[in-house]
Amino acid sequence: MDDLDRRILDVLRRDARTPYTEIAERVGTSEGTVRNRVDRMVDEEVIERFTVATRTGNVKAMIEVGVAVDVDTTEVSERMADWDEVDFVWQVSGEKDVVLVADATDTRGLNQLITQARECEEVISTKTRLILDERLG
Repeated sequence: MDDLDRRILDVLRRDARTPYTEIAERVGTSEGTVRNRVDRMVDEEVIERFTVATRTGNVKAMIEVGVAVDVDTTEVSERMADWDEVDFVWQVSGEKDVVLVADATDTRGLNQLITQARECEEVISTKTRLILDERLG
């Protein structure tokens, strides 16, 4: 991955629907080059997915999950990633082992998600942080 790939990714991070012609203009190359680079980054799994950010008025939160020491966090993370209101699952270092980034319709939905996590036999603790505001970097 070189500087051009990074500049293309920067545009896509801010808006994954940006037309290739517009990306090409911003980064100073041709539309075909952008298309080929994006296709290659998808094939090489540099780009895992294209996503949508919403401003729906939903409740967004990070749910930090602690699991037992003898638990495979990858397996737990993969299972939690399939839950409806979970946007991202991160395996992290520190006090907790897994962080769920959730987008729930309301506090009741968020509480149900927290309960779902707590009901997993591998989970020993949770800590929830509401996301009050977000900006793209």
